[in-house]
Amino acid sequence: MKILVSALEHSANIHLKSLKKDLDEDTEFIGIFDAELGTPIVDLRSLAIMGFIDVLKKIRFFLKLNTQMVDLAQDADKVLLIDSSGFNLPLAKKIKKRYPNKEIIYYILPQAWAWKKKRIPVLAKTIDKLASILPFEKDYYPFDAPIEYVGHPLLDQIKVFKNSLEDEVKNILFMPGSRKGEINKLMPIFHQVRAKLDVEAVIAIPEYFSPKEIQEIYGNLSKFEVVYDSHKALYDADFAFICSGTATLEASLIGTPFILSYIAKSFDYFIASRLVKLDYLGLSNIMFSKFNQRAMHPEFIQDEVSARNLLKAYTEYDKQNFLNDSKALREYLQNGSSKNVAKIIKGN
Repeated sequence: MKILVSALEHSANIHLKSLKKDLDEDTEFIGIFDAELGTPIVDLRSLAIMGFIDVLKKIRFFLKLNTQMVDLAQDADKVLLIDSSGFNLPLAKKIKKRYPNKEIIYYILPQAWAWKKKRIPVLAKTIDKLASILPFEKDYYPFDAPIEYVGHPLLDQIKVFKNSLEDEVKNILFMPGSRKGEINKLMPIFHQVRAKLDVEAVIAIPEYFSPKEIQEIYGNLSKFEVVYDSHKALYDADFAFICSGTATLEASLIGTPFILSYIAKSFDYFIASRLVKLDYLGLSNIMFSKFNQRAMHPEFIQDEVSARNLLKAYTEYDKQNFLNDSKALREYLQNGSSKNVAKIIKGN
């Protein structure tokens, strides 16, 4: 089977790797994905963007890429879109218009429940199979929409979970993000926090950064132990300071107490704050509040992100309560998703 894949994000490709293990050996990927999975049409590093301004700068590039993908769809048996709604939803519309009978599967759906709810009828009409990774998501769709909760992909990748926590914090993990822009904004504050704590400090860095980039983006890391395996680092850590993103949900599932911090570009935050009406930024907080009406962990955003605020929240943290919430969240999500998505693709 030949599948046209559109997986632009690093996290999407991690989930795609898990999925491929559950597909038949003769399955071939074409399109946009990590080079480890085949021969993509573009280097993923050229797709990295942060915020509305970056999107505008690369709009011609993405339009050309969109056209390439529509042409490639002709040779594909099925189409698999993963996350990245800004690119994948317009792509789905064009593919469906040109090839009405081509089955399109969307895995890790656009967060239309958070903003742009008008997209929901479009998704229900355009996509043949909607593979949802959030238990509450289907409640926002029409009753006859082709949507199914398949489990959460992080439960395919995370193999160990904390059952207890140390009374004394000896090891703190810092995770300032995966994009250069967010790392540049958070690292000066994380350096200040690290200087105030008499603990072993560990920092998780994406493997794709060169030594020169690491020096430029992170600054002097002589006071940190550098690691690359985020799941192991989270499990080993007694506590963590994390940029908003997938890592916050990973920590929530593993059971590592943490504080979320996020600083966006001022213009991006201004726009997003008017489009998105949510009580929380972190996905684990959003999900947990659906069945427990409160947050799991502290969040600091924009001007709230300061060494003083982070340290205060750290000293006041109820770690045992967080661990109990972590177990409840895992029960809520039930299981991993790759086996169920593979069944949808294979038509089982």
